[in-house]
Amino acid sequence: MIDKEKYIDDELLELEPEGVDCEGDGEGDEMFEHFAVTVDKGQSMMRLDKFLTIRLEHTSRNRIQAAADGHNILVNGKPQKSSYKVKPLDQISIVLPYPRRKEEIVPENIPLNILYEDDDIIVINKEAGMVVHPGVGNHSGTLVHALSYHLQNLPMFSEGNARAGLVHRIDKDTSGILVVAKNERAHASLAKQFFDHTIYRRYVALVWGNIAEDEGTITGNIGRSPKDRLQMYVFADGSDGKHAVTHFKVLRRYGYVTLVECRLETGRTHQIRVHMSWQGHPLFNDERYGGNRILKGTTFMKYKQFVENCFKLIPRQSLHARALGFDHPTTGKYVQFESDLPEDFKAVLQKWDTYTEAVGLDMDAI
Repeated sequence: MIDKEKYIDDELLELEPEGVDCEGDGEGDEMFEHFAVTVDKGQSMMRLDKFLTIRLEHTSRNRIQAAADGHNILVNGKPQKSSYKVKPLDQISIVLPYPRRKEEIVPENIPLNILYEDDDIIVINKEAGMVVHPGVGNHSGTLVHALSYHLQNLPMFSEGNARAGLVHRIDKDTSGILVVAKNERAHASLAKQFFDHTIYRRYVALVWGNIAEDEGTITGNIGRSPKDRLQMYVFADGSDGKHAVTHFKVLRRYGYVTLVECRLETGRTHQIRVHMSWQGHPLFNDERYGGNRILKGTTFMKYKQFVENCFKLIPRQSLHARALGFDHPTTGKYVQFESDLPEDFKAVLQKWDTYTEAVGLDMDAI
């Protein structure tokens, strides 16, 4: 018997024309899946890798072996090698990177901002506006197309795999750091770390309103909105959706908006965007969750013009994936990468700095 949980929302991807990605790993749902297998009573002893290749559809033996090498296969709660002989009623748990999706990927010579690269991983500082992988309405110009050109001599990137090397993703209009695996072993290792929630992810966001607390935690299940299937929704009573936790800390107050740092404990679709909106603090200029309107401040024309000018400076949700940390797939040592705020984000913060100083906002009075 096989129980399968997919940790990615394909249906949302098919519906979304601009290529929905995620906060956390996504910024959002990580790109792996989890299988739980109970060995039948009458099963004869068989190598673990052979058994799983037979039982799991569209899964190669090499892929299974890479998962075992990365300690991603547990039998009765303990990691086992490919050579382990399965026994009747064994409980097997396996985490695999998301299965390959074939598509005609034509490598494109798109410049990439590479923060780090070795034989196992490549760390990218993604610009806002770039979709991570192909989807409806985005069949070229994606990060995967760029990687397929940059890494065209590697097997993983020369087979037309639409999600080659990906273990997480961030929204099209979110900027910041992504890690991509360059081989099967690294792919399996990173997928397991995302599954175990041991990846360190830190984002910077500009949100509407003056948040009362200096720091806090938002906990609320996230799932597809029952009213708008292109939006995510917080099910506060935990009746639906997936468990989601976002920790936040105020970095700077501008009176009508607040700069916050968000640390993801889980990675759900649009997690930061929907959690902050649920708390009454949608991201500045986040059209999907209502942040592209003047939500705080006066009705005076000068203020209205000021906010509209800010929107023009950062014509996207004000969210940047600043830091990413994980155990290196080969060395096992913890590595962490940082990314400076992009110019559009810096420009809008400078504008709010100037405005608050000019009008002499009393933060305690707002």
